Amino acid sequence: MPGIECRCSGGDYEMGEQQGQVLAVKVHGLRERLADLEAFRMQQPFWLPYPAFLRLAEWTAKRTLGAALQRSATGALERVRGIAAGARCPLGGVCLLNAMEAHLGSCEGHIDTAPLGACSTVAIRRSRSADGRPVVAKNFDYIPLAQPFYFLRESRPRGGYRSLDFAVAPQAGTIDGVNEHGLCITLNYAFLLDSGRPAPLITMLIAEALARCKDVAGALDYIRQRPRWGSGILMLADDGGELVSLELSSSRSAVRRPAPGEDWLAFTNVCRCSETCAAQVPESARFSERVPLPLRGRPVLEWHTTRSSRIETLVRSCGTLGTKELAAIMADHGPQGQPDGSSPCVHTEYWRTTAALQWLPSTRSVRAWYGTACTAQYVELSL
Repeated sequence: MPGIECRCSGGDYEMGEQQGQVLAVKVHGLRERLADLEAFRMQQPFWLPYPAFLRLAEWTAKRTLGAALQRSATGALERVRGIAAGARCPLGGVCLLNAMEAHLGSCEGHIDTAPLGACSTVAIRRSRSADGRPVVAKNFDYIPLAQPFYFLRESRPRGGYRSLDFAVAPQAGTIDGVNEHGLCITLNYAFLLDSGRPAPLITMLIAEALARCKDVAGALDYIRQRPRWGSGILMLADDGGELVSLELSSSRSAVRRPAPGEDWLAFTNVCRCSETCAAQVPESARFSERVPLPLRGRPVLEWHTTRSSRIETLVRSCGTLGTKELAAIMADHGPQGQPDGSSPCVHTEYWRTTAALQWLPSTRSVRAWYGTACTAQYVELSL
């Protein structure tokens, strides 16, 4: 059952240390489960024993990500160090668990690795909202192996804004969150070819923006100007009703707003802006033989394009929407009632909807469920 498992306050190292102490079992548990993560094990040379491969991967992550965070002059490295110290976990292990967000999600060199997650997001405001207030609904489609390690964190950074964050136990950053001023940011993965070199991860930038920014305009400026590693599509909403989608890679960014006269936005993992579409994998791209078996030979974008179209069709068929109606959309199993990778509620042999979240900027709260959207029994939690 979702709950606020971790309350962190103080400076970056202190907050990381508190997170590591509280979530030590989960941090170690996820590190141990890497041996069962097919996408990770497929990077292992056939001649190298797994223990040696893990040590090498952790050393490499510590050297590359650690150096990049040091150069960034942010507090992210101190947060990572704090998590490692608090959990009594090797620093390289925590660096690796964070770096996998960008490394295993990279499509560079073409489709030789598969992102660990998919995801769908729809946001409403004003005329499309039952009470006029914004709501951001998110299905976190991820590998089921990671689900036991999800958590909600209340962050109280020294000199920054409080936030309620959703993340995976070793993460120094934030996947989704809302802060005390009603700024909400969520993240979907994207299939872009220019994921770039090690730098602060997108989830780290989300955590920083929630701590520093009061509204969508400020968060847009902050995130777009910062060096970053990886790619993704962010939904940004605030208590004032501003609503935008931000498509990101290491070198590109583009903003999409609701069409004139519309008060909603939706997306999955497919970019829509010309600047980022130019770096997206082509529509003809298929996963190679170097990805987990359920994805081999599949079109990379097809499921996500079809899922996006289905969500947009469902939203257009409704009038005003509240949390109940949004929950029904996100729990949908497609026009034939048979869930797969193209239905809003995802059920495949690789990805699955592992968490359903509804972020409410006006009340600084989230309605959360760790499981498929079709079985959701939401628990509401507030700052």
